[in-house]
Amino acid sequence: MNLRKTVFWLHLAAGLTAGMVIAIMSFTGAALAFENEIVAWAERDARRIGPPPAAPDGAAPARLSLDDLVARVRADQEIEARPTAVTVSAGPADAVTLAFGRDATWYANPYTGVARQPASTRVHDFMHLMEDWHRRLAMSGDNRATGRAITGACNAAFFVLAVTGLYLWWPRRWTWRALRPSVRFMKLRGRARDWNWHNVVGFWSLPVLIVLTATGMVISYRWASNLVWRVAGEEPPAQGAGPGGAAASGSDLKIDRPEGARRIGYAGAFEHIAAAIPDWSQITLREGLGGRRGAPPPAAATGDSSAPAEAAGQRPAAESLAGNATGRGERSGGERAARGERGERGQGAERRSGQGEQRAGGGGRAPQPYSATVRQDAVWPPFASTQLVLNPWTGETLSRSGYADQTPGRKLRGWMRQLHTGAALGWPGQLLAGLASLGGVVLVYTGFALSWRRFFQRRKIAAPVVSPAAEPARQRP
Repeated sequence: MNLRKTVFWLHLAAGLTAGMVIAIMSFTGAALAFENEIVAWAERDARRIGPPPAAPDGAAPARLSLDDLVARVRADQEIEARPTAVTVSAGPADAVTLAFGRDATWYANPYTGVARQPASTRVHDFMHLMEDWHRRLAMSGDNRATGRAITGACNAAFFVLAVTGLYLWWPRRWTWRALRPSVRFMKLRGRARDWNWHNVVGFWSLPVLIVLTATGMVISYRWASNLVWRVAGEEPPAQGAGPGGAAASGSDLKIDRPEGARRIGYAGAFEHIAAAIPDWSQITLREGLGGRRGAPPPAAATGDSSAPAEAAGQRPAAESLAGNATGRGERSGGERAARGERGERGQGAERRSGQGEQRAGGGGRAPQPYSATVRQDAVWPPFASTQLVLNPWTGETLSRSGYADQTPGRKLRGWMRQLHTGAALGWPGQLLAGLASLGGVVLVYTGFALSWRRFFQRRKIAAPVVSPAAEPARQRP
């Protein structure tokens, strides 16, 4: 058996073994490519506000301070807990997002204090269903690890299919006549049509699929993630270690409290941050560092979602995103921070009574600073953000770190995550990831169809029919 036949049978075996899971991940990946944009559009009734009320003297309408806004929402909705995150967008028609853990998210009008939730969460719930299938085949409980292992292995198989498919596609002669059936759709039927579709879709989607599957392996497997660090010339961080750099540990921060000083509150923290970064487009404020004492602030500056999860004692992204074989629209830093990992909405925020006050430094605990994730529009890469940690009594900046402050390894690791979702290149990248994911579905269908015809379909060989008149002529010498 020559090399080409060996590669062909490897390609066929991998496709038949992992094909169904690859199709599921491809379809769900295509559905999730523009998750943020679709959910934001579906929930525009709550996320967008009407024209602000006009002031009696004709002056510009005044916005409520963040502290007054938070207090009004908590009073109106009878929520005892303090918000885990407050997100303010620069757009005048954008509501302020108040997240109360994973239980409830409210969108508040910054002028009136009226808080709303979307009238329907069907689109939001559908996207999370797609996410569950994409990550772990919708397995829950003790089966989550099994689901992640399956999707991770099938993602690796998809990478093998892409590489071996390129080898099998490679023409023996580079002529237009030889290339045409492999790069252009033709009007064919049956097996010839399936072969044409398989080759054409594979050719045009191959570069993107290789990127998606390779970065998916980095997300799924620690050895692949460690390889990225070593390529950058750095030692991989220990499992469970924080992102490093500024404010890597709450114990590293020196928080001085002047005598008689009071906490600056959300309003004071927001003013200090807006003054430090005037061209901000979105600011997400939290009390404490990443929601846990001593935990580092989120690593949104690199787009690497694995670091904060590991540092905060949550499951790392390498597990939670295992096997993402196709592109997925990553939530913005503020959106993900405001909603939490899953972002479920409910009416149960009251169950978290008093947790926010403890984070604010009560109950004998160490004083907690304000941490913030700040996003800007005109920056490169587009997923970069700046992390700030403020003294809760003076507003002094205790630490500030951005994309430029990260090590080459952390930058490269962040690019892996964003390339996997397509968000690294903005909406064009998301579009390419979505189209390539749909191409993955077509590749599975045509691959199965070709295999069915090869192994199971009976070939009907019709016997030649010879007319009596032609018989003598055929017998002539």
